[in-house]
Amino acid sequence: MIISGITATFATMTLTKIDIPDRIERHPFEPFLPEQAQVLMMGSFPPPQKRWCMPFYYPNYLNDMWRIFGILFFHDKNHFVEPVEKKFKLSEIIAFCTQKGIAMYDTATAVRRLKDNASDQYLEVVEPTDIPALLRRIPTCRAVVTTGGKATRVFTETFSCPEPALGDFVECMFDGRTIRLYRLPSSSRAYPLALNKKADAYRRMFSDLGLL
Repeated sequence: MIISGITATFATMTLTKIDIPDRIERHPFEPFLPEQAQVLMMGSFPPPQKRWCMPFYYPNYLNDMWRIFGILFFHDKNHFVEPVEKKFKLSEIIAFCTQKGIAMYDTATAVRRLKDNASDQYLEVVEPTDIPALLRRIPTCRAVVTTGGKATRVFTETFSCPEPALGDFVECMFDGRTIRLYRLPSSSRAYPLALNKKADAYRRMFSDLGLL
């Protein structure tokens, strides 16, 4: 499993105040790239650290990604949730994603926040992620999932492929293999779609890939 440095990175993180409009913020996490990864999930960039409840992807307690995973794989939206402590079960999430071959990173490696929030609207990409380099590290990966408009645009600009409709996919060739790009609804509660409708969109993708 290619997660070298992830523990040390988490242990040494400190709160970064984003109160200077032109301050460049680098990605706080290492790419999470399990061996035999089948799918790479990519958002735009993590929220400010003050909104984290754990040092991992989709760390905001009000973000529903891990509730979607709970619904799909365990028929329980709180499977990965500690509701009393208002946090997620980090060790269980990492073990599950490793076992299922679900890799994670974001489409930006460095950004400038124009406002102190997690909205893509106020996120300026300073350094896009080298997505081809990530895919070369996970040669078994067959699909990339983008979970927002900005993330989708970074991917399609990198690979010169069309943007799929929401809930759909397009295929592109990379290093002799076919990669599916799925564009799925954001798991942020700011995105106006009911949780069960979001889960349905993710269910179709995981079923297509034989992971559900």
